[in-house]
Order: sequence, then structure tokens, then C-alpha cells
Amino acid sequence: MKQKIPCWIDGALRPMDKLEVHRQGLRHPAVSVFVLCDGALLLQQRAAGKYHSAGLWANTCCTHPHWREDPATCATRRLREELGITGLALTHRGQIEYRADVGGGMIEHEAVDLFVAEVEARPPLTPDPAEVMATRWLDLDTLGHEAAGAPGRFTPWLRIYMDQHRDRILQPPAR
Repeated sequence: MKQKIPCWIDGALRPMDKLEVHRQGLRHPAVSVFVLCDGALLLQQRAAGKYHSAGLWANTCCTHPHWREDPATCATRRLREELGITGLALTHRGQIEYRADVGGGMIEHEAVDLFVAEVEARPPLTPDPAEVMATRWLDLDTLGHEAAGAPGRFTPWLRIYMDQHRDRILQPPAR
């Protein structure tokens, strides 16, 4: 059975085949999570079997919500499914929209709900090998230098987040 995700069609949210959404570059909801510890961001390298952006480094996790799934519930679910992380307090940092060619005739056109968890200790990880090839913690300055020096090693959305939305996503909110 083909996986369906929510997609805006004629101004209404409707379920549609995920691959078709990406082939047509249709606007759809997404969730991105960033787990930070002592100024370092937990990155994941997408598994080799992913249908796009395989083997590239991305933020902690990202996905599409199930039909009628709340973004916060989706973010919590995917942290558990992809990395085995549970029990984090996620802070919603708003929504952004981007459009990016992700290769293989696929376009991501996402309205992304952003979530951040700042932790005092690095949580234990149990990555799902079907989703995640590797993980690493990288301080934000090093991430910026690596992404600028070798952009082809990082997903287009992570480069967009770092280039255009870094302060909004990764800086603590003003008190």
C-alpha cells in the first residue's frame, strides 16, 4: 500500500501518495526537530535506502505528519521511531516554508513546524537502520563551516535552515 501524507490541493488539505506529492512538488505539512546539548546539534545521516537524499546529513529528525496528526505528536513519534529518543520537552519555534530540489526528480515544498529540545545530557540513541545510517553531535559553528565547504554532504533543507533560519530555530527565545 502506498503511503499517504497530507497535501494542499485546491486550498484544502487532502491525503495523497507521498511519492506523487514529491514528484509534483506539491505543498505539504512537515515537521523538523532539533535536539541541542551544550551548543551542539544532534545530526543524523539518512539511511542509504531512503527514496531521496540518502546518505546526506540532516537535522535530528524530520518527517511528514500522518493524516490528522498534530505536529507536536508527530515530532515526538518520529524522535522515538528514528532515534529511540523519548521524554524530551519540545518547544515549538514556529513554522517556515521552503521549496527545494532533493534529486531524483523530487521536490520538497514543505510548510514545516519546527521543534527544539535543549537537553542537559546527550540522550541514549537507538537509531532505526532503515531510517538512520549514522549520528553525530556537531557544534553550530563547525556545522556552518562544513555545510559551506561541502554542501553536497547535507540535505537541502538543513542548508536552508542554517542559511536562512538559524537564529530563529537554534537560539534560545528572548526572556
